[in-house]
Amino acid sequence: MAERVLLDASALLAYLHREPGYDAVRHAIREGAAIGTVNLAEVLGKVREKGRDAAKIHRALRVLGLEALPFEEEDAVLAGTLSPLARSRGLALGDRACLAQAMRRKMPVLTADRVWAELGLDVEVRVIR
Repeated sequence: MAERVLLDASALLAYLHREPGYDAVRHAIREGAAIGTVNLAEVLGKVREKGRDAAKIHRALRVLGLEALPFEEEDAVLAGTLSPLARSRGLALGDRACLAQAMRRKMPVLTADRVWAELGLDVEVRVIR
C-alpha cells in the first residue's frame, strides 16, 4: 500500500469533475486517502452550488473508502498560526485547515493549488497538475 495522503478540497473537486489531476486523486483514494471534515464541507457545498446531490456524492465517497478526519482543537490552533499566510498568499480557512491537519498528522497533502508547494511549511505538498 502506498503512503496515505490527505486531500485538499481542490484535489477532490478535480476528481469529482474529472479535471486535470483526476487520475492522481483516483489513485490516492484507492490507496486509502483521507480528507478533513472542513474540506469535505467545502466540497459538498460547492457540488451543491452546481445543482448536484451532495448527500449522494458523500455516500459515494464513503463507499470508495474516503475517510473524513475530524478537525480537532489542535488543528484549529495550528491553522490559526498560519493566518499570516492568508494575507500574504491568499490561503482561505479551508486551505489552512487542510495544511494544519496534514502537518499535525505528518501526512502528505494532495492539492491543485500550486502555491502550497512554495510555502516552506513542514509538510509534503503534492500538486496534482
